[in-house]
Amino acid sequence: MFVATLLCNPQTPCLAPALTELLRNAWGGGDVQWLAPDIAAEFSLQVRPDNHWDVWADLQDLGVDLVIQPTAGRRKKMLLADMDSTMIQQECIDELAEEAGVGAQVKEITARAMNGELDFDGALRERVALLKGLPVAVIDQVLDRRITLMPGGPTLLATMKADGAYAALVSGGFTAFTECVSDRLGFDENRANTLLVADGVLSGEVGMPILGRAAKVDALEQITARLGLTEADVMAVGDGANDLGMLGRAGAGVALHAKPSVAAECDIRINHGDLTALLYIQGYALSDFKG
Repeated sequence: MFVATLLCNPQTPCLAPALTELLRNAWGGGDVQWLAPDIAAEFSLQVRPDNHWDVWADLQDLGVDLVIQPTAGRRKKMLLADMDSTMIQQECIDELAEEAGVGAQVKEITARAMNGELDFDGALRERVALLKGLPVAVIDQVLDRRITLMPGGPTLLATMKADGAYAALVSGGFTAFTECVSDRLGFDENRANTLLVADGVLSGEVGMPILGRAAKVDALEQITARLGLTEADVMAVGDGANDLGMLGRAGAGVALHAKPSVAAECDIRINHGDLTALLYIQGYALSDFKG
């Protein structure tokens, strides 16, 4: 058995009942269950439709996301999340670069690295080198003035944790940011890279080893083993090329507002919904949300 979930941006509800019924009828699905009026609905399917991705593309033009997945085991016991452009709306290193006066140069490198065009480790070292001499106090200023949470994040964490799930934040960014974001959202643990500091300023170097694509897979393996879970119990979410390893291994790998080259390799693609989409695709209704 499968379940088809349709959803849209909760800030601009546009999921029409007529559209949902039309698709259910075309695919011979079960009764439509509304998870949130005009925002999210689902129905059961006996088989995965052959024209799944053609319909997905048509719905994208209407501002609607479509996810089809096996019904069994879709409610996960662990959330493994990227941070930059996933749990927060910014790339932290880009925001630091703006303060250092090298914003345009660093943003271009970041974009290419997240699209998989550059080696992640080398691109990170190159960008951090451009931050050399930046006062460490600027980090707190960036956190206070520039960093905003991705919509739906607090609800996602509160709801999954209330249901007993474990949450880990694993970032190719920096501990100076993950520790703050982790505390604000209620993650159980966080892992990231370390910016090295000398005499109150950034040294232009990053602590080794660098946490990149392989390290995110390591986190998936290590944390599930420690908790006695399987990879099938995990929902992973990210947007960049360095997330593909964990997205491919997790039971549900969600490409959230991801780079096209990243989304193309994932079966679950959320381009319109916010982070509450991760609850809807697990079968949570709006009435189940916490926080």
